[in-house]
Amino acid sequence: MKKRVLVKIGSNTLTKETDQISRGKIEDIGRQLAALKDQYEFILVCSGAIATAKQFVQLEHTGKDINVKQALAAIGQPRLMHIFQENFRELGLFTSQCLFSYSDLQDDKSRQNIKNTIDVLLQNNVVPIINENDTVATEEIKFGDNDKLAAYTAAFLEADLLIIATNTNGVYSKASMEKGTPETILEVRDLQAMQKEISTTRSSHGTGGMQSKIEASAIAQEAQIETWIVNGLLDNFILDSFNATQPFTKIIAT
Repeated sequence: MKKRVLVKIGSNTLTKETDQISRGKIEDIGRQLAALKDQYEFILVCSGAIATAKQFVQLEHTGKDINVKQALAAIGQPRLMHIFQENFRELGLFTSQCLFSYSDLQDDKSRQNIKNTIDVLLQNNVVPIINENDTVATEEIKFGDNDKLAAYTAAFLEADLLIIATNTNGVYSKASMEKGTPETILEVRDLQAMQKEISTTRSSHGTGGMQSKIEASAIAQEAQIETWIVNGLLDNFILDSFNATQPFTKIIAT
């Protein structure tokens, strides 16, 4: 039986920290999934709809910022999915779009319907690409970032592993950062102790930071799911994590 892996990929990873969605990075992700598809089934939780839209349009508005973001998400989401579809199809991978909001996960029936749908997709070797449904979620009911969306989704889909891509080689120790020589904390069991090590800096395109990744890891840990925080800017970051050829932070399920 294949192990179920959920990979969270944020806007910073997809843009490679630029103002443009990187087709090369999406191809890099696809090549890795294709190489591992016989052993693992993959679910992607993917940001980037707003970043994609900003490449094409600049909206004029007199409304609230949340409404503009929702409009940008509505423009960018189909374009982003088209890029995934094109690149993955050339690698023999089929993709599907799954959008839901926090309120959907609060409802038992909706949550079960989502799980049933994704189970069927995976059984048929289709890669589900999940994002928060930004066009209907308000500030009060948004996840706030896709790290938590990924963790909650990993829990109710009973994933075996959660991989969160970021722009560092995992979590660096505070002491090494102060010395200017970042060193990765390779293994974590006590997340409360980990809180003392992290920066509260947010990423340039994303809405999270390392704090949100630790909070997501806590959700996964409670569900008995191991979390890996890896450097998604590197090529082959999924394969290299499985092969332990690149340092990353592993948060053990206790």
